[in-house]
Amino acid sequence: MPPTLPLFPFAEKSPLVGIARLAAEGESLRDGHNVEYFTLPSKSLLNRCVSRRALPFTWTINPYRGCEFACKYCYARYTHEFMEMRDGMEFEQKIYVKQHTADLLRSELRRVKPGQSIALGTATDPYQPAERRYEVTRGILAEFARHRGFELGIVTKSNLVARDIELLSRVARNNLLSVSMTITTLNVDLARILEPRAPRPDLRLDALRQLSAAGITVGVSCSPVLPGITDSPADLEAVVCAAAAAGARHIFAGPLFLKPCSAAVFLPFLDQHFPHLVENYRQRYQDRSFLPPSYGKRIAQLVTRLRQKHGINRKNKDESQHLAFANKWPVQAFDEQLRLF
Repeated sequence: MPPTLPLFPFAEKSPLVGIARLAAEGESLRDGHNVEYFTLPSKSLLNRCVSRRALPFTWTINPYRGCEFACKYCYARYTHEFMEMRDGMEFEQKIYVKQHTADLLRSELRRVKPGQSIALGTATDPYQPAERRYEVTRGILAEFARHRGFELGIVTKSNLVARDIELLSRVARNNLLSVSMTITTLNVDLARILEPRAPRPDLRLDALRQLSAAGITVGVSCSPVLPGITDSPADLEAVVCAAAAAGARHIFAGPLFLKPCSAAVFLPFLDQHFPHLVENYRQRYQDRSFLPPSYGKRIAQLVTRLRQKHGINRKNKDESQHLAFANKWPVQAFDEQLRLF
């Protein structure tokens, strides 16, 4: 096997520091359809959220940096800028695999106090294609299975999560666990252009059914809701109805969060597929990353009505504790103040 080379050549004294230098020194693991994988040494796995906004979790874990699913609306593209990568497309083309994660987690979980929630998969999907080979997420779950008393929420777009049903069940025996599947639309053709490398919506729903049948608390995230594309009452009701049929016990939705680096990818996508919406989006997001609160309130009220109509959140006494935890998860509340790594 030929020796691997660092991603970037270094001068005798590199100007890069911190995470940027670690990323640049990462060894290439494998190439595949314009995607490169690199090792990333990690000094910490568990990170405390720092935000001016009220968030439903205290700690975050991201097994990877970057995400191969290439969702056109992805807000997390800016996170590669911390590694001195300014091209938003690099977020989906250069995936960094964190190392020694289980060992790190074992030593860090003592920092988590009772009642503090942990989010797995906030800035990168923990079940993206890299997970099939490197099993970083699986190793993290195996470590959680050795403990009790933690509150863990997982967010993914991948049916690969069903691979770990037995392991997730072991985690859930002694911890509060909630798995949320992101489904922004049931339209397969639309999903294919919005989320090019993510599994089809029907495959995600099937995984949800399998998890629910195994007794795992599951739900659906409709986030982000895209104005003029996925926000019609009929489209949102279709998702809520399918979620209920698949066994979802919670569902939430939040509007598109569009940072400048994400807009650099999303607006050309609009110009190609929805040219009539380009000017609308430019005006809506001019000088801001968030839509006005009135839009989010309208979507939240609509989803609440649909949730009640389709019976999501009907619970018995034994479910109350798990659902109280699961319903704390409006994950679209992220902003630029988060430490997500």
